Amino acid sequence: MAVPAAATRHPSTFPGPPAKGRNPARPEKVSSVTNYPKIGIRPIIDGRRRGVRESLEDQTMNMARRVAALYEAELRYPDGTPVQVVIADSTIGGVAEAQATATKFRLEGVGLTLSVTPCWCYGTETIDMDRTMPHAIWGFNGSERPGAVYLAAALAGHAQLGIPAFGIYGEHVQDADDETIPDEVRSRLLDYATAGLAVAQMRGRSYLAMGGVSMGIAGSVVKDDFWSKYLGMRNEYIDMSEFDRRVRENIFDPEEFDKAYAWIRENFTQGEDFNPDALKMSDKHEDWWIYCTKMTLIARDLMVGNPRLAELGFGEEAGGHGAIAAGFQGQRQWTDGMPNGDVMETILNTQFDWNGPRPAYVMATENDALNGASMLFNHLLTNQAQLFSDVRTFWSPEAVERVTGYKLEGRASGGIIDLRNSGSTTLDGTFAATQDGEHVIKNWWDLTEADTQAMLDSTTFHPANVEYFRGGGFSTHFRSAGEVPVTMCRINLVDGLGPVLQIAEGWTVELPDEVATTIEVRTDRAWPTTWFVPNLTGEGAFTSVYEVMNQWGANHGAIAYGHIGAKLITLASMLRIPVNMHNVPDEQVFRPKAWSAFGTRDLEGADFRACDAYGPLYG
Repeated sequence: MAVPAAATRHPSTFPGPPAKGRNPARPEKVSSVTNYPKIGIRPIIDGRRRGVRESLEDQTMNMARRVAALYEAELRYPDGTPVQVVIADSTIGGVAEAQATATKFRLEGVGLTLSVTPCWCYGTETIDMDRTMPHAIWGFNGSERPGAVYLAAALAGHAQLGIPAFGIYGEHVQDADDETIPDEVRSRLLDYATAGLAVAQMRGRSYLAMGGVSMGIAGSVVKDDFWSKYLGMRNEYIDMSEFDRRVRENIFDPEEFDKAYAWIRENFTQGEDFNPDALKMSDKHEDWWIYCTKMTLIARDLMVGNPRLAELGFGEEAGGHGAIAAGFQGQRQWTDGMPNGDVMETILNTQFDWNGPRPAYVMATENDALNGASMLFNHLLTNQAQLFSDVRTFWSPEAVERVTGYKLEGRASGGIIDLRNSGSTTLDGTFAATQDGEHVIKNWWDLTEADTQAMLDSTTFHPANVEYFRGGGFSTHFRSAGEVPVTMCRINLVDGLGPVLQIAEGWTVELPDEVATTIEVRTDRAWPTTWFVPNLTGEGAFTSVYEVMNQWGANHGAIAYGHIGAKLITLASMLRIPVNMHNVPDEQVFRPKAWSAFGTRDLEGADFRACDAYGPLYG
């Protein structure tokens, strides 16, 4: 089939950053997260009237307003709009006002709370009693009024009642009229809210399993106890035959298909066919492009719905599955006879398509739901696209030199981990976008036309290896730019223990072209390549690059731009998922205050004991 003449390289305009309080274009259609939760701020005050309370009203409420302003200025939802903050109608000096605030917050859709106070207040009479959402308290460090005393009393109450809360406390004493937020307090406020919003945005959403278990991969055995009890999510399932049904019955927007197909054929460079001549199927390539385009539209519609389908007479299909994340089984029952899902997964995980920049979807290869959950954590903490990668091979310096004659240098001198997925990952993982001369992954609303063109120019799409993918399709190939800070994480399920989270902060590296090609040829030259070196601490699993690979709990990992390990630890503690391996500096770790009651010398062990004692957030 000929490429439509209307094909264009890019939309004529790219949306800039959304204006405050205004959704960007098409948020309901392009975003897999809607109906965002709000942050509730609870100004706590000394309840003694006839002088004491009255003298503190303005100071206490202004403290709440300053934090609200900080959150609205610094934090955004995945669609780019500023977070919404709800402040209690009055300061809270006792039970009646605490209960009234709780009612208001329920009606307003609050998903996490922050209590703030500059003074002594009545501990258990004023705390938030909702066990199913995160809580934190900022106690002002001032000598005029004992805000820190309330902080300690209220946190003790939280611990005694079994409702863990985060404590935020400035390092230096401030004057009562000091309205600044110290840097260390600001950092904790933002980290808490970022992780708390991630918790709240998962609640009530779905993971959509498109197919079943891929090739016996444990992560694609979807365990609903994990999703419902730890993440507050539901599980949805479809058979992969639903893709073929929707293709045969034209259950997609035909106008959008024309636009998408034209854009893909104009912008996706088809690379060399590495299959042996006897296995090449050149006459089928165009049919594959058409089918893969339709798969992409269908997968998105399955996840989040599409009102256009109702207009076309498909009312049931228009609703979607309310999925904030999904996975596609593919291998082998689908890929033995049908084009693979690599183009679909690549596009959905990327922050732009034929409609321009948009939030990334979370789509796991091989329906590895646990890696999908790991990607989801990263996505909600950063609002950015995530790489799905195989944690494939440790290449020692000796092995690289033996095979290629090249001696690894710099960051790579201790060896590298090959993070090459079997055919797809986000185009943002090229790290071709730049900011201040550095290779980055940007938030989607900051992408420029030059950024997206650079990603496309860095990528080729090769006819799939038909020994693996008998039904054909295409695989995505690029090499990630080097010297980029990244964080790899993975949730694993362990019988008798439950979920545990692994985290490895580190850097990407580059290899000379001939060295990289030699290594790629040993597996598959058509697959996306990222070379990773974790930061070594000399302790635990981080004594060597080899040991990080040796201790990794599964064959997949989720890779985020930036060093976000501390935020992942905070999020995990909110969900009661212990972290069994990480290289985050101790001073960056931020968990609920009650965790210190489980031990202060062995923080990893204390984390396990606390998570076991409290149990899953919704369990």
